[in-house]
Order: sequence, then C-alpha cells, then structure tokens
Amino acid sequence: MLPANLFAQLDFSVIGSLAQFEAIVKRDMESKAPTGTQILESIESGRYCSRIELLRDAALNLYWVNRNTLTLYNKHPMRWRDVPRNRSDLFLPVQSPWQDGERKIASMKAAYEALPTSNPTAASSEDDIFNLLYEIVRYKRHHATYMPVIKPTVAEFLAGRDNLTTVLDRHDPNFPVFTEQDIVDCREEVPELEAIRRWVMLLHNLYPWDRSRQRLARPHEIGDDDFVIVFEPRNREVLAFINRVKEAHATPPPAAPPRTPVVPKQPVRPYPPAMVREKFSVMPRIEALAASPGEQVCTNEDVIRNSAMNWSPMTAEEIRSKTGIEARCYTNRTLEEISLDVAQSALRHSGRQPEEIGAVLFCSCTSTRLIPSVATWLSAELGFYQTHNSSDIVAACAGVPYGLAEALRILDEVNRPVLLVCAEKFSDKIGNVRTSRMLFGDGAAAMIIAPAPDGSAPDIDIVQTYASGPQKEVNAIVWPNPDFDNNITVYGPPVRALAQRYLIQMLDELRSIPGIHGGEKMIDDIDLVVPHQANKTMVTELAVEAGLTPDQLYFNIERVGNTSAASIPLAIHDAVVEGVIDKPMRLFAPGFGAGAVGGYAVLRIDPAIVATLDRGSFKPSVFPVPSSSSDDVRVGFGD
Repeated sequence: MLPANLFAQLDFSVIGSLAQFEAIVKRDMESKAPTGTQILESIESGRYCSRIELLRDAALNLYWVNRNTLTLYNKHPMRWRDVPRNRSDLFLPVQSPWQDGERKIASMKAAYEALPTSNPTAASSEDDIFNLLYEIVRYKRHHATYMPVIKPTVAEFLAGRDNLTTVLDRHDPNFPVFTEQDIVDCREEVPELEAIRRWVMLLHNLYPWDRSRQRLARPHEIGDDDFVIVFEPRNREVLAFINRVKEAHATPPPAAPPRTPVVPKQPVRPYPPAMVREKFSVMPRIEALAASPGEQVCTNEDVIRNSAMNWSPMTAEEIRSKTGIEARCYTNRTLEEISLDVAQSALRHSGRQPEEIGAVLFCSCTSTRLIPSVATWLSAELGFYQTHNSSDIVAACAGVPYGLAEALRILDEVNRPVLLVCAEKFSDKIGNVRTSRMLFGDGAAAMIIAPAPDGSAPDIDIVQTYASGPQKEVNAIVWPNPDFDNNITVYGPPVRALAQRYLIQMLDELRSIPGIHGGEKMIDDIDLVVPHQANKTMVTELAVEAGLTPDQLYFNIERVGNTSAASIPLAIHDAVVEGVIDKPMRLFAPGFGAGAVGGYAVLRIDPAIVATLDRGSFKPSVFPVPSSSSDDVRVGFGD
C-alpha cells in the first residue's frame, strides 16, 4: 500500500494564498468529482454499466463534499455547553439544506441494486462498499456546492440568527472507525475495487458519529446537551494559512507584476561534440559498471490498487500502453545507501584501491542532501582521504553524458581513475501525482573510468551535452512543486517536444561525423542504442521519426521504470545480463529530460566490465515482472 496516495496532506507552508489553494482543490477534486445532480443525471440516462462505476462516482462526490475537511480540518462532535464561544481557532460551518436530496438518495440505491456486478467474485465486496457509502449519503442533510474554505468561528456562527449547522441529539464517543492499519491492510482481488474500498474507509472515518442523529439547526434551536460538529485546524501550518488568508482579505497584498515572456535565441553557432581522441590527452578505459534497481517491485496492478481519489480511471494495460512500463522498483533504503552499495561493487570489480581514485562524481536530481554533498559523503565512506574533485551534478536524465564529460576533463587533469555514480530515489517524492506514480522508480549505478594503457584506443569516442530551451520545456518537469504538495510533476507535451528536438539534433550530428571504426559515418559504427529509459512508447516513436528502427533500441524500463540519471547505466547492465551485449559493442547512449538538459555518449562496452552474476548462468526468468502484494510494496515505504 502506498500511503501517500491516500493519507496525503497538503504542505500549507508553501501555499501562499486562498487562490492557490482553491486552484489545487479545483484541479484535484472539483474537476474529477461529479456532483449529486450529475450522478442523478447519469443514473436516469443509463450511463452506468456496472456497480463499480457508480461506486467510484459516489465516492469521488463525497471526497469533493469533504474537500476542505480532508485538507484543512479535523471535525468531531462536541457538547454544545462545552463549546468555547470566543476561540479564533475553533470553527462551526454554516450549511444549507440539501435540495432534492431524498430523490437523489433513493435513485442511487435503486440504481445500485439494478446494476450488474463488475466481477462475479467481487459482488460481496461491492455490497460492503456500497453499504458504507450509503450510510453516509442517506443521512446527509446539507448542500455542498458552496462551502467556503475558511469556516466561521463559533462567535461568527452565533452572530447570524438564521445560520444552520449540523447537530446531533446524542453522541457515542466509541463510534467504530477504521484504524490506519485496517486501511493499509485492505485487500481486494479486483485492483480498482481495492482502491475504492480504501477511499470509502477513509470517508467513513470523516463522520465518526451516528449519522441518523443528524439534523440542521439554528443557534437558538441547539440545546445545551446537543452535540455540534466543530472544525479544528489539522495542524499549526493550517492555522497559520487560515490567518494569512484572513489578513490578506483585510489588507490585500499588492499584485505581482506580470511576467514578460522570453523568446529563446539560438546560439551564435552550434556546440560541437567532444571528440575524445582529438580533445583529450588521456584516453579513457571503462573498468567497471555496477547497477541495482530498488528491491521492492510495484506492478501496474499495484498502482491501480493504490489509485488516489484525484486520478482519472485507468487500467494496468493502459499504463503499459502509454509508457511501456509493467513495473517499477522502489527502495526503502536511502539514496546514499544504494549509491554506496554500487560504488563499492564497482570498486571491487575494477580492483582499484581507495588511494588510487582521483575524483568522485555523483549525478542525481532527487538528492535532498546539500551539506556535505553526496559525492563528498561517498568519498569519506569509501575511505578516500583526498580526491582532486568530489562533487554533485544535477543533470537529471542526462546525468550519464554530463558525468562522463566531467570525468574526461578530470581524467585529463589528474591521470587517475574517476568514480561516477548515478542514482535516484523517486519513491518518496512522487506522492499521489498520477503521471509520476506511473513512470518513476528507484535505482543506482556506478562506473570506474580510468586511464587506458598507453597506445590503447579509448572506450569513449564522443560526449556531447546540451541545456536550456523554451521556458515550457525547461519547466516541463518540476520538483519540488508547491502546486502538487512539493511532489515531482511531469507535463507531457513539452517533455515530448524537448526529447524530439534533442534526438533529431543528436542523430544529425552522428550522421555528419566520419566513422572511426569502419563505418562511413559515426552512426554506422553504432551496434546498439541504449537511450534514457524515459517512456518506452514515446522514445520508440520519436526514435523512429528520427530515422532509427525499434530493433536498434534496448529497453529495460518495462520492469524498472524511469530512473532518470541511473537509467542508462542500469539498462547497459541489464543488456549484458540478458545477453544482448554478448561481446564488446559500441553504444549510442542519448539522455534528455528535466531542465531541458540533454546529451549523449558513444562508448564501447565490454561485457566483462559489468559486476554481476556469471552470464553463463543467465536464464530468461532472471528479470521476471512478479506479482506483488500491497504488503510487499508497503515494505518499500514503511507503514
């Protein structure tokens, strides 16, 4: 179970205004949830074909009804005589009677009973879920179309003689609710039904009282022993946000000046790729490559089981079709720990000792460590008393070409081996953002790039790097993103545009460079293309448009997901293990991604450099896409 998809809480420290908050609610709840009137229209028009469709819409509607409670408030019954009248942090909502409610409730019940089950084995579960939903809906008394974000204080409620709020004539504080463990342990055979059951369990907990005792009452109609539903801010950050909104309402801040669009200018001349034989005096030899994905497998079915309420409906097959991904791998370890593991493995495989290493380069876009940098932390953990350079590089999905370019420069300066580590941990940064959930995984890889013996040919022929572009492309992938609770977000069209732009540019360069190893052009010397594993469907389409064929491309994204900087070396590792690279081969490795960065390397990979199991024992089942339970995935995230 992926807790962030269900128990997500907005970070109000980064929400600066009521308008920003309302935009988030509109995007994630209002635009996804049908109103009660729309559900009634769908019932009467016969749009629903199965019970699960009605259950989904009813649950989404209740999420929308509770859009403020879920994000801002805790609500609980309090005896009226005990309610403080003058506190500024205690609220009573003013509510309006639900028009045509009885008709809508009766129609929902009749429609559910008439609809066929979505799966014969799930009929009992559908009934359980409907009964939980119906117990909330049947006693609902108030309308939900207009519900102000900032609720009236108790004093403000009392100031309006005709104000209405929810009242109970009695209350049992032991009213049964689901524990968080109950929700986490929920299991259904039908993936989407499991997600809906979790939603409904959480909704049930938002009404921890006997709903049949509810009525709407005016201030003078509330008895001392009646109970009202008081709203309290969920935490201090929420209270601070409420106070900011009130202060801004009293004294609106000055409007920010409009931003002037910037028209990007082409460079005065193209940036030539670095031809290693011509540019550097020390030729590089790749001595070792070690790689590891996360240890917890999250299949597409698991993603569906954990659908957040703000996701549009989709199936596991639709995820595979859109992305080429069948599973992604997560880790419950830290980014530093998985990086240290692959670094140690690469060092062992190369036979290098700590005192021989001249530099450590760490490429990642998901590190939260600033001081000390991950590269310097790794240097200490590996026993390097001093290096010429230990530094972090943020080049996202172009981490390999950026890292290799820097490694070649350092190699030329100090004539000593360079440790290059590329690693990402996305699993704790994707929250309940659907696109990010579908795409990203965790993984790490490390390479040792050392001086080649005198007179030897280099293992790296060409490196090239790029950056920037139109503003939309530069900001196509954002983390942290305050509009999405500081989780990583991906905007598809500009990502596709930058990937297309860079692939065409890269291949045009390779077609213009004379071949080094017998081909007429450099493109003719390439044995295999191992691209950044961004999205198999998209990259394949763009590569074909740029003149490649699908059989020239290698992907492992279907089982590990998009691991950004780690994706190319992780794919090279797997290509060796699978036997796709079964002899020394020349690869074209293009990368492109966040920040509109891009680049590529043309490099020779000898299977012997890969630190892995004896390839002679390889069987096709080495990389299955296993079925994993919610329990398995939960281990990767903790409880």
